[in-house]
Amino acid sequence: MRGHQDTENGWEMAHLPDGPSLDGVRMAGFRDRATVGLDMQVLPQPAVIVVIGLGDALLTVEDTAGQRPMRSFIASQSPGPARIRGEDVACVEVSLAPRAVHALLGVSPRELDGSVTALDDLWGRPARHLHERLSDATTWQERLALTDAFLTRRAAGTPPMSPEVAAAWDTIVARRGRIRVADLAASFGWSRKRLWSRFTDQIGLTPKRAAMLVRFDHAARALCAGESAGNVALACGYADQPHLHRDVLALAGCTPGALASRTTSAT
Repeated sequence: MRGHQDTENGWEMAHLPDGPSLDGVRMAGFRDRATVGLDMQVLPQPAVIVVIGLGDALLTVEDTAGQRPMRSFIASQSPGPARIRGEDVACVEVSLAPRAVHALLGVSPRELDGSVTALDDLWGRPARHLHERLSDATTWQERLALTDAFLTRRAAGTPPMSPEVAAAWDTIVARRGRIRVADLAASFGWSRKRLWSRFTDQIGLTPKRAAMLVRFDHAARALCAGESAGNVALACGYADQPHLHRDVLALAGCTPGALASRTTSAT
Protein backbone atom coordinates (compact mmCIF):
# COMPACT_ATOMS: atom_id res chain seq x y z
CA MET A 1 0.00 0.00 0.00
CA ARG A 2 1.46 3.36 -1.04
CA GLY A 3 0.51 6.74 0.41
CA HIS A 4 0.95 10.44 -0.05
CA GLN A 5 3.58 12.24 1.99
CA ASP A 6 4.74 15.84 1.84
CA THR A 7 6.21 18.62 3.92
CA GLU A 8 4.59 21.97 4.73
CA ASN A 9 6.02 24.60 7.08
CA GLY A 10 8.44 22.03 8.46
CA TRP A 11 5.73 19.43 9.11
CA GLU A 12 5.89 16.03 7.45
CA MET A 13 2.41 14.74 6.60
CA ALA A 14 1.29 11.33 5.39
CA HIS A 15 -2.07 9.92 4.23
CA LEU A 16 -3.51 6.58 3.17
CA PRO A 17 -3.84 6.59 -0.63
CA ASP A 18 -7.41 5.27 -0.71
CA GLY A 19 -8.52 6.81 2.55
CA PRO A 20 -9.67 5.00 5.72
CA SER A 21 -11.95 1.97 5.54
CA LEU A 22 -14.73 3.45 7.68
CA ASP A 23 -17.24 6.08 6.63
CA GLY A 24 -16.83 9.35 8.51
CA VAL A 25 -13.15 8.80 9.38
CA ARG A 26 -10.19 10.88 8.19
CA MET A 27 -6.62 10.35 9.32
CA ALA A 28 -3.10 11.62 8.74
CA GLY A 29 0.37 11.24 10.16
CA PHE A 30 2.35 14.29 11.30
CA ARG A 31 5.96 14.80 12.31
CA ASP A 32 7.73 18.04 13.28
CA ARG A 33 10.75 17.73 10.98
CA ALA A 34 11.95 21.32 11.46
CA THR A 35 11.64 21.12 15.29
CA VAL A 36 9.51 24.27 15.21
CA GLY A 37 7.35 22.99 18.05
CA LEU A 38 3.58 23.07 18.39
CA ASP A 39 1.46 25.77 20.02
CA MET A 40 -2.12 25.50 18.83
CA GLN A 41 -5.52 26.62 20.04
CA VAL A 42 -8.08 23.81 19.85
CA LEU A 43 -11.22 25.11 18.16
CA PRO A 44 -14.69 23.57 18.27
CA GLN A 45 -15.54 21.71 15.07
CA PRO A 46 -18.17 19.23 13.88
CA ALA A 47 -15.89 16.24 14.55
CA VAL A 48 -14.19 14.49 17.45
CA ILE A 49 -10.40 14.56 17.12
CA VAL A 50 -8.22 11.67 18.30
CA VAL A 51 -4.46 12.30 18.53
CA ILE A 52 -2.23 9.28 19.10
CA GLY A 53 1.30 10.31 20.00
CA LEU A 54 4.34 8.31 18.92
CA GLY A 55 7.32 7.50 21.11
CA ASP A 56 7.83 9.02 24.55
CA ALA A 57 7.22 12.72 23.78
CA LEU A 58 4.37 14.29 25.74
CA LEU A 59 1.98 17.06 24.74
CA THR A 60 0.83 19.67 27.24
CA VAL A 61 -2.92 20.23 27.26
CA GLU A 62 -4.01 23.50 28.83
CA ASP A 63 -7.74 23.94 29.44
CA THR A 64 -10.21 24.69 32.22
CA ALA A 65 -8.83 21.67 34.15
CA GLY A 66 -5.33 23.22 34.19
CA GLN A 67 -2.15 21.97 32.51
CA ARG A 68 -1.89 18.24 31.95
CA PRO A 69 0.73 16.13 30.13
CA MET A 70 -0.76 13.67 27.65
CA ARG A 71 0.75 11.36 25.07
CA SER A 72 -2.58 10.78 23.30
CA PHE A 73 -5.98 12.43 23.71
CA ILE A 74 -9.52 12.87 22.42
CA ALA A 75 -10.94 16.36 21.91
CA SER A 76 -14.72 16.65 21.89
CA GLN A 77 -16.65 18.66 19.31
CA SER A 78 -16.82 21.59 21.75
CA PRO A 79 -13.65 21.25 23.84
CA GLY A 80 -13.89 24.68 25.47
CA PRO A 81 -10.87 27.02 25.62
CA ALA A 82 -7.89 24.71 25.16
CA ARG A 83 -4.33 24.86 23.83
CA ILE A 84 -1.97 22.07 22.86
CA ARG A 85 1.79 22.57 23.14
CA GLY A 86 4.70 20.25 22.48
CA GLU A 87 8.13 19.74 20.99
CA ASP A 88 9.43 16.99 18.67
CA VAL A 89 5.80 16.10 17.95
CA ALA A 90 4.99 12.96 15.96
CA CYS A 91 1.47 11.59 15.93
CA VAL A 92 -1.41 10.04 14.04
CA GLU A 93 -4.46 12.31 14.00
CA VAL A 94 -7.92 10.84 13.40
CA SER A 95 -11.01 12.97 12.72
CA LEU A 96 -14.31 11.27 13.53
CA ALA A 97 -17.61 12.54 12.15
CA PRO A 98 -20.62 11.89 14.44
CA ARG A 99 -21.57 8.69 12.58
CA ALA A 100 -18.11 7.27 13.29
CA VAL A 101 -18.04 8.58 16.86
CA HIS A 102 -21.23 6.68 17.59
CA ALA A 103 -19.53 3.44 16.54
CA LEU A 104 -16.01 3.98 17.88
CA LEU A 105 -16.08 6.05 21.05
CA GLY A 106 -17.11 3.39 23.54
CA VAL A 107 -19.05 5.89 25.69
CA SER A 108 -21.90 8.29 25.05
CA PRO A 109 -20.58 11.34 23.17
CA ARG A 110 -22.26 13.49 25.83
CA GLU A 111 -19.65 12.33 28.34
CA LEU A 112 -16.92 14.10 26.36
CA ASP A 113 -18.70 17.41 25.75
CA GLY A 114 -16.52 20.35 26.72
CA SER A 115 -13.40 18.31 27.38
CA VAL A 116 -10.03 17.08 26.18
CA THR A 117 -9.61 13.55 27.57
CA ALA A 118 -6.55 11.32 27.78
CA LEU A 119 -7.00 8.44 25.35
CA ASP A 120 -5.79 5.89 27.92
CA ASP A 121 -8.59 6.97 30.27
CA LEU A 122 -11.18 6.21 27.59
CA TRP A 123 -9.81 3.19 25.72
CA GLY A 124 -7.51 1.74 28.38
CA ARG A 125 -5.21 -1.14 27.46
CA PRO A 126 -6.15 -1.20 23.74
CA ALA A 127 -5.02 2.44 23.46
CA ARG A 128 -1.68 1.65 25.11
CA HIS A 129 -1.20 -1.38 22.87
CA LEU A 130 -1.95 0.70 19.77
CA HIS A 131 0.55 3.35 20.88
CA GLU A 132 3.25 0.69 21.29
CA ARG A 133 2.58 -0.80 17.85
CA LEU A 134 2.57 2.60 16.15
CA SER A 135 5.80 3.60 17.89
CA ASP A 136 7.48 0.35 16.78
CA ALA A 137 6.34 0.74 13.15
CA THR A 138 8.98 2.08 10.75
CA THR A 139 6.84 3.76 8.05
CA TRP A 140 3.87 6.09 8.00
CA GLN A 141 1.90 3.72 5.81
CA GLU A 142 2.35 0.93 8.35
CA ARG A 143 1.21 3.23 11.18
CA LEU A 144 -1.83 4.45 9.28
CA ALA A 145 -2.76 0.92 8.23
CA LEU A 146 -2.47 -0.26 11.86
CA THR A 147 -4.72 2.60 13.00
CA ASP A 148 -7.24 1.87 10.26
CA ALA A 149 -7.37 -1.83 11.23
CA PHE A 150 -7.73 -0.94 14.92
CA LEU A 151 -10.70 1.35 14.23
CA THR A 152 -12.31 -1.21 11.92
CA ARG A 153 -12.16 -3.84 14.67
CA ARG A 154 -13.66 -1.42 17.21
CA ALA A 155 -16.55 -0.65 14.88
CA ALA A 156 -17.37 -4.29 14.16
CA GLY A 157 -20.74 -5.30 15.57
CA THR A 158 -21.67 -1.90 16.97
CA PRO A 159 -25.27 -0.81 16.33
CA PRO A 160 -25.61 1.83 13.61
CA MET A 161 -26.79 5.34 14.32
CA SER A 162 -30.53 5.72 13.83
CA PRO A 163 -31.29 6.65 10.19
CA GLU A 164 -33.34 9.66 11.30
CA VAL A 165 -30.56 11.03 13.49
CA ALA A 166 -27.98 10.43 10.75
CA ALA A 167 -30.22 12.20 8.24
CA ALA A 168 -30.80 15.08 10.68
CA TRP A 169 -27.06 15.57 11.07
CA ASP A 170 -26.50 15.39 7.31
CA THR A 171 -29.23 18.01 6.81
CA ILE A 172 -27.63 20.35 9.36
CA VAL A 173 -24.27 19.99 7.61
CA ALA A 174 -25.77 20.45 4.12
CA ARG A 175 -27.63 23.57 5.28
CA ARG A 176 -24.50 24.85 7.07
CA GLY A 177 -26.42 25.07 10.30
CA ARG A 178 -29.11 27.31 8.84
CA ILE A 179 -32.24 25.37 9.80
CA ARG A 180 -34.86 25.56 12.54
CA VAL A 181 -35.04 22.57 14.88
CA ALA A 182 -38.85 22.47 14.60
CA ASP A 183 -38.61 22.24 10.80
CA LEU A 184 -35.97 19.52 11.07
CA ALA A 185 -38.15 17.44 13.42
CA ALA A 186 -41.22 17.91 11.21
CA SER A 187 -39.32 16.60 8.17
CA PHE A 188 -39.13 13.18 9.92
CA GLY A 189 -42.62 13.34 11.39
CA TRP A 190 -41.09 13.60 14.87
CA SER A 191 -41.91 15.98 17.68
CA ARG A 192 -39.28 18.54 18.57
CA LYS A 193 -38.83 16.80 21.95
CA ARG A 194 -38.26 13.39 20.35
CA LEU A 195 -35.64 14.73 17.93
CA TRP A 196 -33.95 16.63 20.74
CA SER A 197 -33.70 13.49 22.91
CA ARG A 198 -32.55 11.02 20.22
CA PHE A 199 -30.17 13.45 18.52
CA THR A 200 -28.51 14.49 21.79
CA ASP A 201 -28.08 10.88 22.90
CA GLN A 202 -26.37 9.77 19.68
CA ILE A 203 -24.55 12.94 18.57
CA GLY A 204 -23.63 14.31 21.99
CA LEU A 205 -25.00 17.78 21.20
CA THR A 206 -28.50 19.18 21.02
CA PRO A 207 -29.73 19.90 17.46
CA LYS A 208 -29.54 23.63 18.19
CA ARG A 209 -25.96 23.36 19.46
CA ALA A 210 -25.00 21.20 16.46
CA ALA A 211 -26.39 23.80 14.04
CA MET A 212 -24.51 26.53 15.93
CA LEU A 213 -21.28 24.50 15.73
CA VAL A 214 -21.58 23.75 12.00
CA ARG A 215 -22.30 27.42 11.25
CA PHE A 216 -19.34 28.48 13.41
CA ASP A 217 -17.04 26.04 11.60
CA HIS A 218 -17.78 27.71 8.25
CA ALA A 219 -17.41 31.16 9.80
CA ALA A 220 -14.09 30.29 11.46
CA ARG A 221 -12.64 28.98 8.19
CA ALA A 222 -13.71 32.15 6.38
CA LEU A 223 -12.30 34.43 9.09
CA CYS A 224 -8.97 32.58 9.08
CA ALA A 225 -8.91 32.89 5.28
CA GLY A 226 -9.00 36.69 5.62
CA GLU A 227 -12.69 37.47 5.09
CA SER A 228 -14.06 40.46 7.00
CA ALA A 229 -16.36 39.82 9.97
CA GLY A 230 -19.19 41.69 8.23
CA ASN A 231 -18.98 39.55 5.10
CA VAL A 232 -18.68 36.36 7.13
CA ALA A 233 -21.74 37.22 9.22
CA LEU A 234 -23.78 37.77 6.07
CA ALA A 235 -22.49 34.72 4.18
CA CYS A 236 -22.84 32.30 7.11
CA GLY A 237 -26.38 33.23 8.08
CA TYR A 238 -25.84 35.26 11.24
CA ALA A 239 -28.45 37.89 12.02
CA ASP A 240 -25.76 40.57 12.16
CA GLN A 241 -22.12 41.10 13.08
CA PRO A 242 -22.80 41.21 16.86
CA HIS A 243 -24.48 37.80 16.52
CA LEU A 244 -21.29 36.44 14.92
CA HIS A 245 -19.24 38.08 17.69
CA ARG A 246 -21.33 36.40 20.41
CA ASP A 247 -21.09 32.94 18.84
CA VAL A 248 -17.34 33.16 18.25
CA LEU A 249 -16.80 34.37 21.80
CA ALA A 250 -18.96 31.55 23.19
CA LEU A 251 -17.33 28.78 21.15
CA ALA A 252 -13.74 29.94 20.69
CA GLY A 253 -13.31 32.15 23.72
CA CYS A 254 -12.08 35.11 21.65
CA THR A 255 -13.30 37.80 19.26
CA PRO A 256 -13.63 37.23 15.49
CA GLY A 257 -10.58 39.46 14.99
CA ALA A 258 -8.48 37.41 17.38
CA LEU A 259 -9.69 34.20 15.77
CA ALA A 260 -8.75 35.49 12.32
CA SER A 261 -5.18 36.16 13.44
CA ARG A 262 -4.66 32.86 15.23
CA THR A 263 -1.83 30.67 13.95
CA THR A 264 -0.03 27.50 14.86
CA SER A 265 3.31 28.87 16.02
CA ALA A 266 6.73 27.68 17.08
CA THR A 267 7.42 27.34 20.79
